[in-house]
Amino acid sequence: MPDTSLPYAGLRVVEFTHMVMGPTCGMVLADLGADVIKVEPPGGDNTRQLLGAGAGFFAMFNRNKKSVVLDLQTPQGREAALRLIATADVVSENFKPGTMKKLGLDYASLKALNPGLVYVSLKGFLPGPYDHRTALDEVVQMMGGLAYMTGRPGDPLRAGTSVNDIMGGMFGAMAAMAALAQRDQTGKGQEVQSALFENNVFLVAQHMMQFAVTGKAADPMPSRISAWGIYDVFTVKDDAQIFLAVVSDTQWALFCDAFGFAELKMDARLKSNNDRVRSRDWMMPLLRERLAAYSAAALTAVFEQQGLPFAPITRPQDLLTDPHLLATGGLAPMTLPDGRDTHTVLLPVTLGGQRPGVRLNPPQLGEHTVDVLAELGYNAEQIAALTTQNA
Repeated sequence: MPDTSLPYAGLRVVEFTHMVMGPTCGMVLADLGADVIKVEPPGGDNTRQLLGAGAGFFAMFNRNKKSVVLDLQTPQGREAALRLIATADVVSENFKPGTMKKLGLDYASLKALNPGLVYVSLKGFLPGPYDHRTALDEVVQMMGGLAYMTGRPGDPLRAGTSVNDIMGGMFGAMAAMAALAQRDQTGKGQEVQSALFENNVFLVAQHMMQFAVTGKAADPMPSRISAWGIYDVFTVKDDAQIFLAVVSDTQWALFCDAFGFAELKMDARLKSNNDRVRSRDWMMPLLRERLAAYSAAALTAVFEQQGLPFAPITRPQDLLTDPHLLATGGLAPMTLPDGRDTHTVLLPVTLGGQRPGVRLNPPQLGEHTVDVLAELGYNAEQIAALTTQNA
């Protein structure tokens, strides 16, 4: 039985996805209560087998889903997929352009079968001059200005996570939600699209607008002119590092009082935030020298007591034991497909004070094939024939 406390309980999503972008879209809807059925080929989604930086993709983005194995290269597999789609509210896919059309599973082919269907197509580019290109997160970061803004001048650098894949999938889920709301008014479904490149452009739009407003191009973030007097990583006692920020005149007074910097507080050259920005060439070396004697723990205690912005320099694996995440339910227990137990990160939202949790572990390959086919009206002999074909 669906969890009726969740907003999309009773909604069925059939996804034909792999890697990160498509699975993220389905995971968002699944976490919010949708019955998400992941259709995998015989042998499984190749994402299951990735190594290195991709080793966590499948486990992270495929919780709360069911796995059904269908061979879409056979008439029987495609027929089963069509019967499944006939029961769906949403279909999502993120394969290269033309793949779903060749299978007869594109929106134009499906809308007659299911007029209320919302079809989410997640691509590298929205339709236009670039849509024939093969896109990856790193590709669009390079061509979309994000790598230029992240690295030092002359050294473009990709962001430290799959920002466009993840956000592109989230925008796909948002578009699906909008189309579902519109369906409530019209009774008709529609195709919606999200794309990596356009997502990336949205991320750097603030820098585009900076140029439009000022006529001056934005410098890469490591060499930018800061908008704030103090907004920096400091190396302190025992070579520890900590990020410290002082972004208002009120905070500047608190900072100076806390550390006994009375002469800096009274210095007319440092009166306002803009004054401090203009004085960074001499102010920052002075502050770095003075704060270097403090431990990161001591600085943390002072900044936290004064309500000033600060942050330790944390590695991702350290977050698995973060006290705030553990205390607030931001991490939830989950079993990996290989049987090991771990914790996973939940959506960064609350509904009625609760984080949407893990109802289903990332599925074993084909774990739900028999049950789903039986629900579609296949008898035991037909199911056996299909599953044998899938082996």
